Amino acid sequence: MSAVCVTGLVTVDTGTYWSPFGQWVILVLFQIGGFGMMTAATLLGLMVNRSLRLRTRLTMQAETHTLGLGDVTSVAKLVFVVTLVVELLVALALIFRLRSAYALPWPDAVWSGVFHAISAFNNAGFSIHADGLVRYASDAFILSPIMLAIVIGGLGLPVLHDLRNKLGDPHHWSVHTKLTLLGSAVLLVGGALILLVFEWANPRTLGPMSIADKVLSAVFASVSARTAGFNAIDIGGLTHESLGLHYLLMFIGGGSAGTAGGVKVGTAMILMLLVIAEIRGRMDTEAFGRRISQSSQRQAITVLVLGSAVVVLGTVFVLHTTDIATDKVIFEVISAFGTVGLSTGITADLPASAQLMLALLMYIGRVGTITLAASLALGEHRMPYRYPGGASRCWLGYSPNSSPSRRATASSSSASVALAAPWRIR
Repeated sequence: MSAVCVTGLVTVDTGTYWSPFGQWVILVLFQIGGFGMMTAATLLGLMVNRSLRLRTRLTMQAETHTLGLGDVTSVAKLVFVVTLVVELLVALALIFRLRSAYALPWPDAVWSGVFHAISAFNNAGFSIHADGLVRYASDAFILSPIMLAIVIGGLGLPVLHDLRNKLGDPHHWSVHTKLTLLGSAVLLVGGALILLVFEWANPRTLGPMSIADKVLSAVFASVSARTAGFNAIDIGGLTHESLGLHYLLMFIGGGSAGTAGGVKVGTAMILMLLVIAEIRGRMDTEAFGRRISQSSQRQAITVLVLGSAVVVLGTVFVLHTTDIATDKVIFEVISAFGTVGLSTGITADLPASAQLMLALLMYIGRVGTITLAASLALGEHRMPYRYPGGASRCWLGYSPNSSPSRRATASSSSASVALAAPWRIR
């Protein structure tokens, strides 16, 4: 389950417990899981029939958030090409580094490079080393290619599709692409800075490292926390503040329709813009000169609320079955739901019922959010009637209908430009 859901939470050491054949099976499983069941099925249909049925196209469009029926084929091909190219280049970089700097025999260097490259691009977090990537914590030539693969895999298909077509024209990028790139950059940089602040002198993590190694490890931890699941420092040794930061990063995750999990960067950005608009007293939620549609805002709130509910219920269940500290249980639950794979080291110590709950959370986090997004996107319909508006906000001291300018703005809603929700591009 952990491999198919590209999570990386394990109860045994992947490199020593499983035979080479077992490791190959795990690799294939998280490659399929990361690539996406629906994407793989669509590519298979392309190779066999060279065409797609309308129903398959519609379903695929909902999952990959493409612009129209005619884009489905090109996006499916894009996924295959990007996957192949990124994994190949990262594997080559790792292979030659492992061979030259660590004197690994060619077979070992090739296997380690290929395994970690595929695991990184698919945000799986599986490693054949018992300590994860701690042994490479000071090696930028190992961690940098892995970070690059994690970021590319986690951006999502809509962003990659947009960048491919308009790479040299940022002005015409979709609002979804701009929000995803901006949100990812803020989370990456902000996460690294906060980790540096709270872990700088921690003897169990960054304390013994040089300044350059501290920065490298902090950046890697910030990137990996957003559903990749690799660790170059001891997660169990993090301060409480850093654990809290990981809660946020793991829960948000990466871009929509990518290999990352979580509630998605686009969802978080839409909700942040919604809060800002409300604080400023704006009728509309806007970004980059475009107005975010009401349906996108409702869908973002739905995903956040349901995701939070799943995490809370999962945490309560696991706490009921074990005496392990609450902060570590919360970390484990969010890591499972966000398909991250990071752990403070308690996974193997949990009772079987709690481990089964984590497996269920992995499945919900990987499949449930996609299903929910698709159902919201395909199930939207307009009612033939609308109830009259109430004065639900009057108790705050004002009414949404009290301002003529607000009524004029509301009446011009048909002229708005709607932003797609983080799981759909219109």
